[in-house]
Amino acid sequence: MKINWGTGIVIAFALFITFILYFIIKVQVDSKYDNDLVVEEYYKHDAKFGDEMVRVQNAQDLPQKPVITTTSEGVSIVFPEVFISKDIKGKVSFYRPSNKKFDFDVPISLSRLSMNVPAKRLVGGRWDINMEWQYEGKQYLSKEIIYIK
Repeated sequence: MKINWGTGIVIAFALFITFILYFIIKVQVDSKYDNDLVVEEYYKHDAKFGDEMVRVQNAQDLPQKPVITTTSEGVSIVFPEVFISKDIKGKVSFYRPSNKKFDFDVPISLSRLSMNVPAKRLVGGRWDINMEWQYEGKQYLSKEIIYIK
């Protein structure tokens, strides 16, 4: 049986479309592929984006900024000496992009302008850290990406 080039093109398109549809259906049906949004309440988060940018800019404008580093004990957050530790209020959010089950928040509780988050709470891989804090009535937002081995 001989197939002309027009029939060959139609068969190739049909096979390609079948191939693509197979993967679309597989990803939608299989529970191991997570199709959730990155943020649960996306539209509420988007509406507050302007305020977030102001807080980020406030943190960028500081002459001395808090430092977030990884240590063998976990994650260390150190504020500069110009701050008074009892006047700093806020929280640190640990966001795991690959799995929201590992996300958690920690209130800022400083001892001598530093705080540590133990390594046992952090699984290896990428972590996005958002530190929302206020000092002397001004709000700040510091963002950092770290990798835990």
